[in-house]
Amino acid sequence: MLSVIIITKNESRNICRCLDSVAWADELIVLDSGSDDDTVALCLRYTEQVFETDWPGFGLQKQRALKMATGDWVLSLDADEWLTAELTAEIQQAITQSEIDGYWIPRLSSYCGKDIRHGGWWPDYVLRLFQRNRGRFTDNPVHERIIIDGKTDKLSMPILHEAFIDPEEVLHKINHYSSLGAEKLYQAGKRTCLIQAILKGLWSFFRTYCLKAAFLDGQEGLMLSISNAEGTYYKYLKLLNLQKKKGRLA
Repeated sequence: MLSVIIITKNESRNICRCLDSVAWADELIVLDSGSDDDTVALCLRYTEQVFETDWPGFGLQKQRALKMATGDWVLSLDADEWLTAELTAEIQQAITQSEIDGYWIPRLSSYCGKDIRHGGWWPDYVLRLFQRNRGRFTDNPVHERIIIDGKTDKLSMPILHEAFIDPEEVLHKINHYSSLGAEKLYQAGKRTCLIQAILKGLWSFFRTYCLKAAFLDGQEGLMLSISNAEGTYYKYLKLLNLQKKKGRLA
């Protein structure tokens, strides 16, 4: 038995594509954190197991969804991801292998309409399919991961992922994730300065565009490299701001 778990908030644009691709699964569980669009209503077309809760961060939210699952195997997807028929067949075969506890799946992500195959974005293996009693999520508020107690293997067919739709979404996500990243760094005791923020941003661009060959993806590769640089720069700039603000309160 396979359970699919998905966390959502205002995903009406993406969620039907995602759920259509896993409608064959034995159990679909959606955990929503306060959508004010029709995400919940759309999800209820596919499953009765749609739950609404607060937002504690990515890791804790996905662990909540995992605890609701009852299948022997669990597949964790984001709302902007979906499966192909080829990957579906591979997953159905994989979960018959009891000697494997988890599977890494390659992920092919798109940036403003183009599939990105360089810049560190491909094959981007993510551990998403695992035996329920052998896996758990870390409690990271962002960039959470699954920890597997046991043996893992790799699948060959990719999850498809629409990472960024257009420049407006790029800016929105840069702002959101840089704030989460800055808070995580601050809680870990990291400190910075303006020069370091600038240098970190420049290094991020050079690493993505030159060392990881994002230039081979054309103008979208350049756009992606600039986005990575901006995200890194603002993460450390916000860390600097946290230092100043919390220092004044101390």
